[in-house]
Amino acid sequence: MTARDDVRRSRAEARDADRAYASDAGPSLPERLTAARERKGVDLLRAERDTKIRARYLDALERGDYAELPGAVYTKGFLRNYALYLGLDPEEVTRQWKRERGDLVIPAEPVLNVPKPLDAPRPGLTFSPVLIVAALLTVLIGVFAVYIGVQLVRFAKPPTLAVTSPAQAVITVPEETITYTLKGTSVAGASVTITAAGRDQPYRVNATPDGQWAADVDLRRGRNEFAVDAVDPDTGKRAEQTVKIFITVPFVVIEAPRLTVDSPAEGSEFQNGAIPVNGTTSNAASVSMLATRLGDPGSTPAPTVKPGPSASPGAAAETVGPVTMPVADNGTFDAPLDLSEGYWQVVVTAASADGKLASITRHVTVAYLGVTLVVRVQGGSSWISAKVDGKYDPQTTATGILVRQGETLTFTAKKSVRIKTGIAGITYFSLNGQDLGRLSTKNATEIWVFAPPDPPVKSDKL
Repeated sequence: MTARDDVRRSRAEARDADRAYASDAGPSLPERLTAARERKGVDLLRAERDTKIRARYLDALERGDYAELPGAVYTKGFLRNYALYLGLDPEEVTRQWKRERGDLVIPAEPVLNVPKPLDAPRPGLTFSPVLIVAALLTVLIGVFAVYIGVQLVRFAKPPTLAVTSPAQAVITVPEETITYTLKGTSVAGASVTITAAGRDQPYRVNATPDGQWAADVDLRRGRNEFAVDAVDPDTGKRAEQTVKIFITVPFVVIEAPRLTVDSPAEGSEFQNGAIPVNGTTSNAASVSMLATRLGDPGSTPAPTVKPGPSASPGAAAETVGPVTMPVADNGTFDAPLDLSEGYWQVVVTAASADGKLASITRHVTVAYLGVTLVVRVQGGSSWISAKVDGKYDPQTTATGILVRQGETLTFTAKKSVRIKTGIAGITYFSLNGQDLGRLSTKNATEIWVFAPPDPPVKSDKL
């Protein structure tokens, strides 16, 4: 027997084996692999660690999904290694894989190939105007159908709504926060409504063309609740769900203001000029002073009285104030207090924004010696010139100065002060602590002489 006969016999035996396998179909290769692994009692992850073959490739082998494998050469190598690991015959597994994949095909009986008649050449593709118009109409109809579908979906679907700031639905902000900017997204041009608990009118904003929206909302101390809703202006549909936001502003501990009065000192005596009131405070929104006359200079000091219109029941008392003093950024305050002769009680009070008060009381005596004149311009501007005890005062000099609305000048003399004002009707005077008001209603130049105890008199010369 020749070698060629041996080859023919081997091929015949292989064909017989393939026919026998095809006639007696047993479990498929994926089923055999899965059953062998389960008998071994391992999962794909354990098999991956043992065989160094990725679990997704082992899973593809057990599912028979060879398209997920990198190629026939790698697949064959994977099968041989996996078969050895599972205790299967690698050669048999390889042959079954080829059979199931279709590599081994049983040859059929020889067929006599009869020549077919030659086909006539196919005509080339021609374009006619009718064909072009039909194609365009088909494209337009398709585009219109897509547009109608998009619109139907849009009209059937409610607008989206999201809040991006704050990132959480419940937040706490610093205690000094009074406003917050809510931000979010929705459909283009959506009408966004923000309802706040305790507020009559909601906040309303419109989303930009890219769907962004933002709104500043007011905050109060405690828990602030907001409900955010959106409406699509084209469809009139509302968002499926209202977004709730809770912002808490902590309550601050109410602290009473602190107050220190540097001047006047307790029991001070003043002879001329306004009494300086100054000191420092903290945690105060305002500082005011109120003076109550308790008696004449040198009289027996009266007991301290509460600030009010009278020093004792049934007796009217002279009071000055209350006068609010400006407080600097560093907490200091400084203002003059014009008082007439007498024994006075001065109460300085600091008030916080929450209504807490702190007060300090001082008692002073005012006994004027000479002349103290305060000139105030109210209602415009006026030229002022002054002579003190017969000499031009250095504040005004002989030419005078322009005193503007609300400004004051203070002059101190032993005997007399002469004032020349450009507009008498807007010039006001206070002599030795007593408010004289304006001495004329004329908008003309006038000269007045102040020499207590005599009353002020009008003069023709300065």
